Amino acid sequence: MTAQPNAAAPAGSIKLADLTVHRLGFGAMRICSGYTWGMPKDRPGALQVLKQVVALGINFIDTADSYGPEVSETLIAEALHPYPAGIVIATKGGYTRPNEGSWVANGHPDHLRKALEGSLKRLRLNCIDVYQLHTPDPRVPFTDSVGALAALQRAGKIRHIGLSNVSVQQLNEARRIAPIVSVQNHYNYEDQSDESVLAACERLGIAYIPWYPLGAGQSLKSAKLKKIALQHGATSVQVALAWLLARSPVMLPIPGTGKLAHLEENVGAAGLRLSAEQMQTLR
Repeated sequence: MTAQPNAAAPAGSIKLADLTVHRLGFGAMRICSGYTWGMPKDRPGALQVLKQVVALGINFIDTADSYGPEVSETLIAEALHPYPAGIVIATKGGYTRPNEGSWVANGHPDHLRKALEGSLKRLRLNCIDVYQLHTPDPRVPFTDSVGALAALQRAGKIRHIGLSNVSVQQLNEARRIAPIVSVQNHYNYEDQSDESVLAACERLGIAYIPWYPLGAGQSLKSAKLKKIALQHGATSVQVALAWLLARSPVMLPIPGTGKLAHLEENVGAAGLRLSAEQMQTLR
């Protein structure tokens, strides 16, 4: 079945301070080629996926300067600029990509300032709606990295600050420096080890963005997921995403893909409601 316009709306909404978005977003990592490296082989196809994201009512798009590197942001602007009203573009800085297989943390304030300027240019924006520290850098005091983003926020180049790959302690440290609107950490049905940060976000009313929301795919083979998918006439992918949405009101999943069929499958989870019994089965 082809997904309909505004298909993301049934997932409900969540606030990122003064911004309101549907609670099923899009992660734009996979529109790049290969291991998030280089332009996609089918560039027109990637642009069509991004346009369809908006057509389906998804209004939260997550990316990073390291995706490509610089490819994802470039394609987003090419496909969608000037951006429709209500679209929130969130990007990240704090990783460098010296080669295809490497992700090297760099949270130095000078690097973050340069990274932000590059993102602004590629996305064709004067201010980033949500700018996230991609990862803490063990070589740089965490408070220095967050402080650099707070200074850029005061300068009017960042609207809201988010964090990624952080602990509860780091979240608390960051909140002493600046308001934090989101945390993006690893979490999915297969790996629920980040419960403490999710609980902290629930207490604080901060959006929790689970990256890798479908895991490595092993959980999709779960007999429990398959059984519930059959009950709904859905797929295991859709049940896994619906489980995330039901797991917490602050959850903001961002499944990503470079294929239109997968995009429509993912957004089909927005209207899927799991019963209390089914949620208990999936515990």
